[in-house]
Amino acid sequence: MTLPIDELAQILRNAAKAEIMPRFRRLGDGDIREKTSAVDLVTEADEAAERFIKRECAALMPSALFVGEEGVAADPALLSRIADADLSIIVDPIDGTANFAAGAPLFGVMAAVVSKGETVAGLIYDPLGDDWMLAEKGSGAYLVCTDGERVRLRAAAPAPVADMIGVASSSMLPKDQRRALLNRLAETRILANYRTAAHEYRLTASGALHYQFYVKLMPWDHLAGSLLLEEAGGYVRKWDGSPYRPTDVNGGLLTAPDAESWRELRQLIGSDIA
Repeated sequence: MTLPIDELAQILRNAAKAEIMPRFRRLGDGDIREKTSAVDLVTEADEAAERFIKRECAALMPSALFVGEEGVAADPALLSRIADADLSIIVDPIDGTANFAAGAPLFGVMAAVVSKGETVAGLIYDPLGDDWMLAEKGSGAYLVCTDGERVRLRAAAPAPVADMIGVASSSMLPKDQRRALLNRLAETRILANYRTAAHEYRLTASGALHYQFYVKLMPWDHLAGSLLLEEAGGYVRKWDGSPYRPTDVNGGLLTAPDAESWRELRQLIGSDIA
């Protein structure tokens, strides 16, 4: 199957230029709303960008099921349709909404293409850098620059745990597990959290980070990035060691440079965090 991946990238780019960047640092008081908590936000830019992307994807791939983060917020049943769809496009119109709403220049637009239950393509667009990373299954991962140049991506080489740099998203854990996790990952060289999976995956796929730890599995947050990282040579597994699938919404995710590094990190984190 030939996918119009470059055309999909242009849709994300055009949506950012039309609906996201004109609102950056220009949101009014009524343009930001809470969804489930004070740190789970949606803005007018998220909703407008998703409408733009959905409309353009319908013209590009009319037979594909479109699943957007904001669409699922309105109709949770959309998630269950991914399993049976021949072709799905799964989109996060703004990943890092809290950063975007705060005026912090660290957010991205993500899209994944799923065919018969398998992620076959992923894109992460950076509206401020105006470039994107893309991967198609079995074809490698690339940074596509504004001038069209393509640079092959490679994940970080394995390193001793004490030298690893990584990110962890721990806010969804119970407080005792969160405290234990952060204490254990202090054994690595640097532990950070950028509040945007889009840029965390970009950093890991380009070799700047060694590991990522996530608690919440939503397909728009992880499908594009996990494929990107695997195609760049990295290793992605759920906490129980099983492969991550588009229909997985339970459990957590851990990435590493290779399988041995993953096992070392999982042992460090501990079986009580699962």
